[in-house]
Amino acid sequence: MYDPKTNRYPYPEITDRHYLKVHKNRGIVFDTKYPYFDRSAWFRFKQKATRVLLNVLVFPLATIRLGLKIEGRENLKKHRETIEKGIVSCCNHVHLWDFICVMKAVRPYRPNVLVWAPNINGENGTIIRLVGGIPVPDTDLAATKTYFKAVTEHIENGGWLHIYAEGSMWEFYAPIRPFKAGTARIACEGNRPVLPLGFSYREPNWIRKHIFRQIACFTLRIGEPVFANENLSRKEQCNDLTIRCHEAVCRLARIDPKENLYPPVFADTKRIDYYTTEYGIGYRD
Repeated sequence: MYDPKTNRYPYPEITDRHYLKVHKNRGIVFDTKYPYFDRSAWFRFKQKATRVLLNVLVFPLATIRLGLKIEGRENLKKHRETIEKGIVSCCNHVHLWDFICVMKAVRPYRPNVLVWAPNINGENGTIIRLVGGIPVPDTDLAATKTYFKAVTEHIENGGWLHIYAEGSMWEFYAPIRPFKAGTARIACEGNRPVLPLGFSYREPNWIRKHIFRQIACFTLRIGEPVFANENLSRKEQCNDLTIRCHEAVCRLARIDPKENLYPPVFADTKRIDYYTTEYGIGYRD
């Protein structure tokens, strides 16, 4: 596995924290009245127009710019019946454009994606909503219940919900960070499986590296659905499903789960600083 091991980005101390700054606050309130899934005619029209732009311009551009390769699309056909009943998907969050890659990889399906609420309120909020972004409220318990009910009904009704279980984006970070329990909880509540995907990196060629200053090229692999163990209690189901999904994403990212730097379940986990050697991975104090 190629590891870019870049120090360009200020990865936070805790593995679910964000480091990108949002420079605008549009003042949107994510409460019980907010349309987490906007089904108005005008919004749906704008989404269809955005989809045309994605297919004609954005998907090809992202493929070229990121050197994107997609593997495992045969699993979409193999598990079509399961997916069309509703699915939750998850993968590592490693680039600003990685949901663009996911959308291209799973066509013709049109997933929605859970998004950090300040991003919806920020300068890119409108386009994030149009490509399927659903804000996750974090200040109001009643709003959280409304949002959770909306996303659960979405997958129960045959929708696709994509979740970044690591909790935040760390660009070009190779190890798979611990997963928060929300992905498994939503899947278990909606009685639907989780489809794992995983990004790994390839070393760029001379032109990409020296002319375009590209850190790495991307490969996105699509796995097979992971189902909850119905013989366990709901709490045990969620924990077990989180662990197995983390292991699946590790494998898709070409990392042995036993050799990944982090445990599978998030518990205020701190970043581990490491470096690569000819003998493998070393660690800094």
